[in-house]
Amino acid sequence: MFQYTLTPGIEADLARFDDLAKRFDVLATLPRTWSGHVRRDLEAQAIGASVALEGVPVTVDDVRRILAGDRPARVSEGDASLVEGYRDAMRLVLRRADDPHYTWTAEIFRSIHERVMAQSWASRAGLLRERQNRLQDSRTGEQVYLPPPTEEVPHLLDDLAAWLAQASSDPPVLVRAALAHVMMAAIHPFANGNGRTARIVASLVMYRGGFRHPQFTSLEEWWGQHSDDYCEAFACLGPQWDETADVTPFVAAHVSAQKRQAEALSLRHGAEQILWMVLEDIAIHDLGAKPRVANALWEAFFGREVTNRYYRGLADVPQVTASQDLKQLQTSGLLAPEGGGRSRAYRGTVALMRRVVEAAGLDVDVRGAAVPDDDLRADVVAALAARIRGADC
Repeated sequence: MFQYTLTPGIEADLARFDDLAKRFDVLATLPRTWSGHVRRDLEAQAIGASVALEGVPVTVDDVRRILAGDRPARVSEGDASLVEGYRDAMRLVLRRADDPHYTWTAEIFRSIHERVMAQSWASRAGLLRERQNRLQDSRTGEQVYLPPPTEEVPHLLDDLAAWLAQASSDPPVLVRAALAHVMMAAIHPFANGNGRTARIVASLVMYRGGFRHPQFTSLEEWWGQHSDDYCEAFACLGPQWDETADVTPFVAAHVSAQKRQAEALSLRHGAEQILWMVLEDIAIHDLGAKPRVANALWEAFFGREVTNRYYRGLADVPQVTASQDLKQLQTSGLLAPEGGGRSRAYRGTVALMRRVVEAAGLDVDVRGAAVPDDDLRADVVAALAARIRGADC
């Protein structure tokens, strides 16, 4: 087993993370519709970040549409399958995490990998590698790490599963997740998809350790935004497999990232909760529409393209109802159509931004805006976050 030390910095981050988790657990229960949106957004962001780290050319918005059954034409079927496969792997983790009879075995690693690789026979989904693999610098072609010999892989995975199966509070759950992550990545048991598998295994450790909120489990989005830091964290493994390697630097990076992501997502969660309630009020009281219309307003607020098919997947309504809802939003001036026929889509307007600012009572100037851009959206969310910070003081 790798070596590590719980440094003062790691212990401070662990304490801060526990405090964030406790504060989040005492928040009021959120409406189911809102909880579903949180789950979908975090799921899309996590999947988009993780597959992007592995070179799959999809954006987070592409992922959202793929998961809603509305694959953009620019995304190949193969790439869409990898997105769906990753989603299936994450859902497998959720199912296993809630199983009171769950036992760690090496088979779970293979099951996760099989789904990550979209059950592709050509990619040897779920099958251990048959030859020695090497990690190279994509820019220089230089070998940077040599995993253990192929014949050692099965028993190393068994050892990892046996260690995870030990019911113990030592080390803390975050540290166990970090060690599982770096160990799986270091063993590199598959021909491809090792990084994605390792990150999902770490999430499973968090779930099994009692952390259920997505804000406190998956680190995909954080690593995707800090890919250089992520790659550098593995430098402690050295040039080749060494079961006595000191991986304290990776543990420190992992725990710090977990803490920082929890801080950022907790604040964003609060701001977006207020935004959701504002959008529901606009739908119900201003437009006289059904609460489900807030789904379209939410996507439009964030600048996403809303098609009939995409909206149907979000609101769970038939095509005719979806057309009527979107037409009502167009008539209100909050959404504007683009294209025609089956390719018609809708986007949010400045009027939508102005209505949100007014309804929320925010001090954000939208008078000079010609179109709703990312800067304006960021200003609105930042104003909501500032209100939450003020309430916490």
